[in-house]
Amino acid sequence: MDSTADEDSNTISDKAKLIVQINDPEELEAPIVYNKMPWGNYLRDEELRGFRKYKYSAVDTSPLSNYVMHPFWNWLVPYVPRSIAPNTLTLAGFLLVVLNVIILSYYDFDVKAAASPATFVPNWIWVLIAFNHFWAHTLDGLDGKHARRTNSSSPLGELFDHGLDSWVTSLHALCIFSVFGIDHEYGIPTYRMYYVLWQLLILFSVSHWEKYNTGILYLPWGYDISQLIGFIVYIVTAIYGQGIWKFKLLGISPGVALELTLYAGAFFLTIPITFRNMYRAYRTGTLKHASFLQSMRPLSTILILFGLTMWWALASPSAILMSHVRAFTLMTGVVSAHVTCALIIHQMSSTRARWFHWILIPVAVTWLAILAVPRLAAHEALLLYLLTAFVTAAHVHYGVSTVKQMANFLNIYAFSIEKPPVVGASKSRLLSDGETQQQAERMATIEEH
Repeated sequence: MDSTADEDSNTISDKAKLIVQINDPEELEAPIVYNKMPWGNYLRDEELRGFRKYKYSAVDTSPLSNYVMHPFWNWLVPYVPRSIAPNTLTLAGFLLVVLNVIILSYYDFDVKAAASPATFVPNWIWVLIAFNHFWAHTLDGLDGKHARRTNSSSPLGELFDHGLDSWVTSLHALCIFSVFGIDHEYGIPTYRMYYVLWQLLILFSVSHWEKYNTGILYLPWGYDISQLIGFIVYIVTAIYGQGIWKFKLLGISPGVALELTLYAGAFFLTIPITFRNMYRAYRTGTLKHASFLQSMRPLSTILILFGLTMWWALASPSAILMSHVRAFTLMTGVVSAHVTCALIIHQMSSTRARWFHWILIPVAVTWLAILAVPRLAAHEALLLYLLTAFVTAAHVHYGVSTVKQMANFLNIYAFSIEKPPVVGASKSRLLSDGETQQQAERMATIEEH
């Protein structure tokens, strides 16, 4: 997750690549539109210009990350062919997680296969799930290191990485809960699983809200720990089957233990550390937003989404969360990812976050229509699936268009290690290691002529 940005998670902004305007600074005020279709230009001019000034700054104090994961990734990264683009590694890791979700959707669509030996997911499937999980996490750790190795670091790499991470959060949760199952003696109730999902989504947003206000991404200890625990759980399940988790210790089943561990990590570690970091920034005068209302803007949309989906889940005429848990959680996850991506763009470009995001409108309209029109309540499941398909398509379009828009703006290829030539005064490029701005301008002049 956070350790995969196109800068080392141990490194502060000194290793960041500076995005510079090659020629006239007045070009910063010119309109910037690169995608051919106007509806594909999601980034505003001020956001694109903000990326020019962006410097990556992160702090990682996790012992697991610093003494286990990073040394392993540093050993492995030389084996990655230099011809492969870092974003290709990021995308490949994401697709492995998507593949896990697809596989488990086939074998355990309602997340209840763990309830009975007759419906257990085959052991060999858990081998495949563990394999995909391991390489997804590994590729997520290699992409930033490979970017520096190939001198191809860029703000696009960080945005692409963290944007996919915001979606992966909900996908990982669905996979791990398939191991223990829901609504049986050794699992956890559906609604409590949904609360846990929301805890993870909010914590991910909070980490970027923290950076929005402090300018520093404090990498949470929980990410690499959770990835390692997930891999161990999948391996144990692959060897012994899902029946291995049918026991209780002091009256607590493994599924409930996982639930309690996640809550403990959130309320006794992540949230207190976040507010400590915010307070330190306030005391040192380094908070980026002095106004309380301004600093809280990024949280409004995610909290509205939380309230809206919880209202729907609890008041649904057909108990939609119980009957279609996978679709409802997938819909929640993709809308949350969309909102969080917008927050990431604001904190990277140093622009003001929105109070409200349009992606909430179809969710609200669908739910309110079900409440207001009794005849629609009979088709609640169909409306949920149509909504899930719509928001997923909208988010994919948003992601693809944003990547294309940023790549054009930065004059780089998103999925190629090659660098295109600088064309005209309105393009920008990365300073190479040791290169001064004067050298960059001289090189640009040579390339133009």
